[in-house]
Amino acid sequence: MPLFTPGRRWQPPYYPFKREPFGRRMLARVERWVKGPLWGCRMCGNCLLQETAFICPMQCPKGARNGPCGGSTSEYCYVDHTRPCIWYEIYERAHKMGREEMLLEVLPPLDWDLVGTETWAGVVKRVREVGVSQFSRAMVSRHPGKRAKMWDSVFRTIRQPLWWEGDAEYHPPAYSKPVSQLEQRLHDGEFVVTAEVAPPLSTATGKLCRNVDMVKPYVAAVNFTDNPSATPRMSSLACSVMAIQNGAEPVMQIAARDRTRMGLQSEVIGASTLGVRNILCLSGDHARMGPPPLGRSDVIDIDSIQMLWILRRMRDEGRYLDGREIKNPPQYFLGAAAAPFASRPEFQAIREHKKINAGAQFFQTNLVYDPDGLEIWLNELAKRNILDKIYILIGITPLKTLKMAQYMHHDVPGVFIPEKILKRLEAAGDGAQEEGVAIALELIEAIRNKQGVNGIHIMAVGWEEIVPRIVTEAGLLPKDFSPPVQDTQKTAA
Repeated sequence: MPLFTPGRRWQPPYYPFKREPFGRRMLARVERWVKGPLWGCRMCGNCLLQETAFICPMQCPKGARNGPCGGSTSEYCYVDHTRPCIWYEIYERAHKMGREEMLLEVLPPLDWDLVGTETWAGVVKRVREVGVSQFSRAMVSRHPGKRAKMWDSVFRTIRQPLWWEGDAEYHPPAYSKPVSQLEQRLHDGEFVVTAEVAPPLSTATGKLCRNVDMVKPYVAAVNFTDNPSATPRMSSLACSVMAIQNGAEPVMQIAARDRTRMGLQSEVIGASTLGVRNILCLSGDHARMGPPPLGRSDVIDIDSIQMLWILRRMRDEGRYLDGREIKNPPQYFLGAAAAPFASRPEFQAIREHKKINAGAQFFQTNLVYDPDGLEIWLNELAKRNILDKIYILIGITPLKTLKMAQYMHHDVPGVFIPEKILKRLEAAGDGAQEEGVAIALELIEAIRNKQGVNGIHIMAVGWEEIVPRIVTEAGLLPKDFSPPVQDTQKTAA
């Protein structure tokens, strides 16, 4: 185990993809000998230790470089139970050191041209540019602000290349008029409902279209998941286009797990051209949750926060990641996932704050079954003065069985179901399904008037037919609601 990093090395160090000069090869070897035992260094060539409380984030099995995934816990990494969540350890140490605000800076993905090479030469070069004597005087100064400013002038240019220029500031959207119906409803102060419709497992789309037709009068937009539980299904993009063809507004989910930076930019350009105006950026369930054989573990080329940063700049600044101009930029309303119960509320608030700074305009949260715990999380967001910068839709799933509830509580990262709800489902016996609907309605009633809550996101998990009932009985019908007309031909089909 590395001396200063509370985890074990995930895999051997990276090696360069090009022949380096002899002097740099020797320097890289010395750096590996020093940083390996101390921090478990993988020689990624893009060192972020300054910003991550001197714990290397590359030990995260997913390769996340901007914070924990929705499965973060204090007990262990959900991908590998034999080791701690490295990002939880980073947050905890940063909290103890008073460095939490440093975690807000949006950090870049790996530049693979630097992978396997050393970083010390870059530091020396930058010190020379600043001035060795000037740097030395600042470092021995009695003024902490002067030392910090000089230190940052050296290391910021190394960790934030010109093609990224990440920071810790909030960036409001550059447009003024809402680009989607969902954004317009939220902007107008309407308490909205969105719902998921499961993409099909095959090319058959009859059930998909029927489900979209069934729920669309009751919701502001329909979500299509992107290979949930790391199991392949029809793409979210294809489902979103079919929803548009059926008169419904889609929310296209994009999982970082399956995207490279090039593929992401290409896909959103195409999606915007096809009329998709709502995009939800997710890390994605790890391959460990899917069927065998197990895929790569360090699955992330870009994480969800980096996705938000790239997409926001494409839309608002009209340029690709490589700096090329986009003459007709894409238009979309950017969303992200939030996880109120993944770890300590104050830690999650930092993570959510970072997503808002990166470009998130709305959150759809993980499942919520504890309104009191949700209140604590909302209070932490309020302390950061960010509730007015984000629309929050709270995730609700009606529980059909006790077995389903137990699985979600024990096996789904970031989900907490109170014991009293489990006991209610157990006592209901064969009536657990009806009890689950009653619980969902009670949760909505308890949540709808909380500060910062702008709507409900119903994740029916294959039980789409329950959505109209829940929306109706909860009193959440849209203002422009009109009862759906029964299509006898579709019913017969």
